[in-house]
Amino acid sequence: MGRAVSRVLAVDPGQARLGVAISDPTATVARPLTTIAHTSRQKDAEAVLVLAREQGAGQIVVGVPFDMEGEVGHRARRSLRLVEILRKLSPLPVSTWDESGSTIAAQRGRGPDPSLDARAAAVILQEYLDAQTRA
Repeated sequence: MGRAVSRVLAVDPGQARLGVAISDPTATVARPLTTIAHTSRQKDAEAVLVLAREQGAGQIVVGVPFDMEGEVGHRARRSLRLVEILRKLSPLPVSTWDESGSTIAAQRGRGPDPSLDARAAAVILQEYLDAQTRA
């Protein structure tokens, strides 16, 4: 019997905005969804959970920007604080994924773009989904 599949919501937390992406119902393909203006980690988490509920997500993945050595630096700590709050506020499983380079990958071949953060979240989510199918 195969595992139950549901949508996965991914978040790329930044200083000014959070990019958000969602998978298809089979958790195979990621697409950019929206961006959220950063206010506070608590308010950000609440906004993410509203989106998760609206989109029917069964899991949340948060991108964590580890440094070149895979260590937790200042930016990663900020993301991990969001993860902590999401886990306190929601029964949904919340996973982390190393998002190093996701914004650069989302930018490839494009100029300035207001949906960059959401595309970066889609890159994170697609990498996560692909890794799950290989596992």
